[in-house]
Amino acid sequence: MSTSQHVRRLLWPALLTFISLALVLFPARVTDVLGQGDTLAMGIKALSYFAAAWLLSRIAALTLDATSVRRRPFPRLLKDMISVLLFLIAFIATISLYMGKGAYGAFAGSGLVLALLGFAIRNVVADTLSGVALGIEGPFRIGDWVDIDGLARGKVIEIGWRTTRLLTADRTYMILPNSQIARQRITNYSAPKPEYRAQVRITLDHSMPIGRAVEVMQEALKSAKLIQQDPAPDVRVLDYEEAGITYALRFWLSRFDRDADCRDEVFTLVDNALRRAGSIAPYRRIEMVSTVRRGED
Repeated sequence: MSTSQHVRRLLWPALLTFISLALVLFPARVTDVLGQGDTLAMGIKALSYFAAAWLLSRIAALTLDATSVRRRPFPRLLKDMISVLLFLIAFIATISLYMGKGAYGAFAGSGLVLALLGFAIRNVVADTLSGVALGIEGPFRIGDWVDIDGLARGKVIEIGWRTTRLLTADRTYMILPNSQIARQRITNYSAPKPEYRAQVRITLDHSMPIGRAVEVMQEALKSAKLIQQDPAPDVRVLDYEEAGITYALRFWLSRFDRDADCRDEVFTLVDNALRRAGSIAPYRRIEMVSTVRRGED
């Protein structure tokens, strides 16, 4: 957002706040023009409360936008939560201003009604509170690629009060309740950095020696164009069983949306290399693991 846009967003709330505060600080001028009255004075004070809340919410939103890292904005939920909190404070201050001490008795008398209402909307409350927790903890941001265990895998495009919206690699639009997300394990493929190490497990028979198999698959990985060559990909032996020898082909990816293309290239190159080397390559188990970050072994 440009400087002129920032100024326009702050202009009207700042102007309203300045006028309302001036009326509060100089009541004599108001009484000269509009006459004297308690209702008018309280109305001007209430206006100053809401004007200040409006201005502070705009300042908080602009501050969060300015401190966003790597073009990954803070969730809109966090901005909304700050705005609601500020306006709630202004509303309570206004009620107290008009009702005085009687406001506390009115709130206490409505406790039963609030309890019944809370029970009726408990699912909405659970989703909202979970959304607030996700906004505060920040396990993911808009633009991150995440895997929500058991629910979905995709790119976060919006974080709301009740739901979080994802766009999968198949361009499927998914809307997930925040309470369900909060109960699941979340894997963020975009944090702290977008690059991560993927792992493909392949089981071969015993006809090809381990040294030869590792050499063939290592050379196949070196010829790949989509995966990163720095750090260099490698091949490790995981299991030696009667059914076959299981190898782990490990390589680094620059970002998660390349996952499918990189995996397809790796499978194709390794399969062709093994067939040229004379191996039937019976794939007994193939698995893609994408949880290792740079610096881990």
